[in-house]
Amino acid sequence: MTQFLKLRFFLFNLIALLCVGSSLTAQSFQNPLLDSGADPFSVYVDGYYYYTHTMGNRVVLWKTKNLANLREAESKTIWTPPVGTMYSKNVWAPEIHYINNTWYVYVAADNGTNENHRMYVLQNTSANPLNDQWEFKGKLATPSDKWAIDGNVFEYNNQRYMAWSGWEGDANGQQDLFIAKMSDPLTLSGKRVKISSPTYPWERNGDLGTAGNPEQVYVNEGPQFLEHNGKLFIVFSASGCWTDFYALGLLSLEGNDPMDAAAWTKKEAPIFQQTPENSVYAPGHNSFFKSPDGKEDWILYHANSNPGEGCGNKRAPRMQRLYWQQDGTPFIGTPLPTSVILPIPSENE
Repeated sequence: MTQFLKLRFFLFNLIALLCVGSSLTAQSFQNPLLDSGADPFSVYVDGYYYYTHTMGNRVVLWKTKNLANLREAESKTIWTPPVGTMYSKNVWAPEIHYINNTWYVYVAADNGTNENHRMYVLQNTSANPLNDQWEFKGKLATPSDKWAIDGNVFEYNNQRYMAWSGWEGDANGQQDLFIAKMSDPLTLSGKRVKISSPTYPWERNGDLGTAGNPEQVYVNEGPQFLEHNGKLFIVFSASGCWTDFYALGLLSLEGNDPMDAAAWTKKEAPIFQQTPENSVYAPGHNSFFKSPDGKEDWILYHANSNPGEGCGNKRAPRMQRLYWQQDGTPFIGTPLPTSVILPIPSENE
């Protein structure tokens, strides 16, 4: 990290720390944004953020002009899966996207048996997504049709892609990252390509050993595309979410073909991880958003406030600034303590 960026991050944190003990204003906020909410995601459309996170049995949307005000935001359940289907239970990590004047939600679900987790898509052609006009459009899968969660959709060089976390075969034990092209927002086209596996020690904290599960599960999941100045990255979560070692890693694309597995380079160390001195544990499953004026980049992520809280409802959504280093790679720093009062994302003048 450059000295300039170190100074910038230090000054931002200094300003935030000086606010500790002062009162919140309309221009400031404190994490967490909600008391509970794993796998947070948002999209900004026509002056509003549309936010969602894992509810487990349904999909809920929040609508707000400022993500710092999620506690007061309008919210609505937009989809509850019918009972007795292959997608009735374990509704995980929904993402809402606005593509060609149409709303889409991509979400993982199963029938109560983890081996049957797959990606599904909902569609809404109305202007307002907080209504009852969502239509279930079916499963998203490549010909191999393997276990899949955490789908993220992105357009790069006029081609749309989905990246997700999946199994190589049909048995639990390791989650890899895969990518495939999309012929339209409802359809994956062609074969999947594996672009990352948990190989570094920091990616392989996954002791499990519970009934019906293997002793170890090594994890790469929650891929999120991030583009800056023509460079493409994927930030992903590594190690089991049930461990305090859940952390974010970085893939960088060398060249311009996301379907070339050899073109993805993994950073050797995590870029965001637990900070016990700040009482932040297992930070991960992030997404990204820009401030309303488009000048700032921010990260949304979930984390626990105490060790050993695992993958339960203690995980709460948080956000903080993202910066860019001279080599063009993202810099997030360390997870900030919840005691810090932060300035809200910069707004339109």
